Amino acid sequence: MGNRFICMLKKDTKETGSRSKRMSRSQRKPAAEEDLLHRQALSRVLHQHQMSQRFDGSMSRRVGGSTSSRRLALSDPLSNGKQGPEFLEKLTSKKFILVHGEGFGAWCWYKTIALLEEAGLLPITFDLKGSGIDLADTNSVTTLEEYSKPLIDYLQNLPEDEKVILVGHSSGGACVSYAMEHFSQKISKAVFICATMVSDGQRPFDVFAAELGSAEQFMQGSKFLIHGNGKEKPPTGFMFEKEQMKGLYFNQSNAKDVALAMVSMRPIPLGPIMEKLSLTPENYGSSRRFFIQTLDDRALSPDVQEKLVSENPPEGVYKIKGSDHCPFFSKPQSLHKMLLEIAQIP
Repeated sequence: MGNRFICMLKKDTKETGSRSKRMSRSQRKPAAEEDLLHRQALSRVLHQHQMSQRFDGSMSRRVGGSTSSRRLALSDPLSNGKQGPEFLEKLTSKKFILVHGEGFGAWCWYKTIALLEEAGLLPITFDLKGSGIDLADTNSVTTLEEYSKPLIDYLQNLPEDEKVILVGHSSGGACVSYAMEHFSQKISKAVFICATMVSDGQRPFDVFAAELGSAEQFMQGSKFLIHGNGKEKPPTGFMFEKEQMKGLYFNQSNAKDVALAMVSMRPIPLGPIMEKLSLTPENYGSSRRFFIQTLDDRALSPDVQEKLVSENPPEGVYKIKGSDHCPFFSKPQSLHKMLLEIAQIP
C-alpha cells in the first residue's frame, strides 16, 4: 500500500502544476505522514477486529508533587518507528492493555496501536461488554463487573509470572481500578488518561458531576437517558446527541476521526458508572498509578482532573497541552511518548 500511496502523491504533485511547486518539501511531508498513518493504522485495527483478536503540543510531567516541563528524549515514532533493543530490554512489561471509555470501543485506539507496535511493543485492546462490535445489548449491562468482563477474562488467563501495563481512558478508568483491586499482582503499572480515577466508595459518575449535575438530578431529568426496559422502569443507559458529543469529546480532533466516532459510538450502560467501587490499600493501593491530564478537555475539565490527582495522588502526573478528551485522536504522538516514558520508569 505504501508504494501505491507514494505513486499517488507523485502523480498529484505533477497535476497541480505551479501551485504545488511553490509548496516546500517540508510543508508537504507532515500532511503525507498524517494521511499515511491514518491509512496504515485504521487498516490494521479493522483487520484485528475482523479476526476477533486484540484488538503535538508540549508536555509536562509532575512527580512527587513538584512540576517540571521538559521535552522527552525519545525518538519520534513517526520518523523512526521501531525502538532499539536497549529500550526494549529495559522494560519489565511490553504489553499495554488499552481500555476504552464510555461509548467508545477498541476502534478508538487505532493510532495508539500502530505507534506502539512500531516501537516493538504489544498493544492489546478489546470491546467492553455492550461496546464497539460486542453483541451484548447495552441495556442488559448493569454492573461494573459485567461491563469489565473482557478485561477480567484476559487478566484471569494471564500467566502468573506475567505483568501488563493497564491504560484506561475516561470511564474506562473505573474498569482499570476494578482490575487493580482484583488482579494487583498481574499489573505492572496503571495509566489513567483523563479518566475516572476514583477513590474507595466513589462512583465513576461522581467524577462527571461538575459537567452533568448530581446523579439524582441526572437520573430524574436528563434528556439523554435511555429506558431500555420501558419508560416506567429506571433508565438503563444514556447517549449524547452528535453535536454535543462533538463539542464535549472532539473539540480538537480532526474531521476524519470525528466522522469515525460518529458512526461508531454506542449508548453508555448506566449501571456500571453508577456503581460505588470498593478499593483497598492492600490491593488497589499497592499498584503504581500514573495520570495523564488533557488541558483542552470539555468533557472532564482540567480543574476536575486536577482535583482527582490531588484527592487520590498517583505516582506521576503528565499533561498534554492542546488535547481534547480524546488524545489518541487529537495528540497521538504526545500520548505515545508519555506511554513510552511511563513504561521505562523502573
